[in-house]
Amino acid sequence: MNIESLKNYSPILLALFATLFTWGVTVLGASMVIFFKSINKKVLNSMLGFAAGVMIAASFWSLLKPAIEMESANNGIAWLPAVIGFLSGGAFLLLIDKILPHLHMGLDTNKAEGIKTSWQRSVLLILAITLHNIPEGLAVGVAFGSLAESFTPATLGGAVALAFGIGLQNFPEGAAVSIPLRREGFSRIRAFWYGQLSGFVEPVSGVLGAILVILIKPLLPYALSFAAGAMIFVVVEELIPESQSGNETDMSTIGAMLGFAVMMFLDVALG
Repeated sequence: MNIESLKNYSPILLALFATLFTWGVTVLGASMVIFFKSINKKVLNSMLGFAAGVMIAASFWSLLKPAIEMESANNGIAWLPAVIGFLSGGAFLLLIDKILPHLHMGLDTNKAEGIKTSWQRSVLLILAITLHNIPEGLAVGVAFGSLAESFTPATLGGAVALAFGIGLQNFPEGAAVSIPLRREGFSRIRAFWYGQLSGFVEPVSGVLGAILVILIKPLLPYALSFAAGAMIFVVVEELIPESQSGNETDMSTIGAMLGFAVMMFLDVALG
């Protein structure tokens, strides 16, 4: 299938296909809980570090850089949408973080964040996992939504690279979610179910992101930067602290470096 044939498809439909792919890779990663009851701390930290590296690289190469170039090409103030959108994305995730009840892995229920609730520990754990999948789906959706403005090999390649990179880090991320759930006392089937379910939000947020930028095209540079800010918030708030827990911090650092390099390669090579 070449680029000309892809032009016959709506960017919203392409965003749906792309985020279904990223969710599917999460499903594959979560299925590892069927075969493994526990996960080595070095492996877990390197997985989380790799995911952080991919998201950091994607935030710049696939989102902020195109937003800056787009605004510059339109003779606007190149840095303005990038700064406003980036900070708005972080503020949005901060607001959700303060409102949505959730609990990070390994913590007691009394350490739950967000509005106080009597929800079960399992529900709080799943919400914490789901929270950081929102910006990933949004980023992919916005990238494919931008095809409505400029359907070129470069923009298509960048969107595909972003989806592939997010999908790539979703495999270890899916395993890093479901296997610890098994350690929390979940059965293999329940741990797998909730692990893959955490990725379902990606197609939902992806389609919404694509629709938004198509309906309001002038917002595209802001939307790209917004997705970048939301992803960086997740990286700094959750992935890096969790990957640096314990005494295996070298593995998480190496994982982050590799993740960044892989995503940078994908975006430059394909975009």
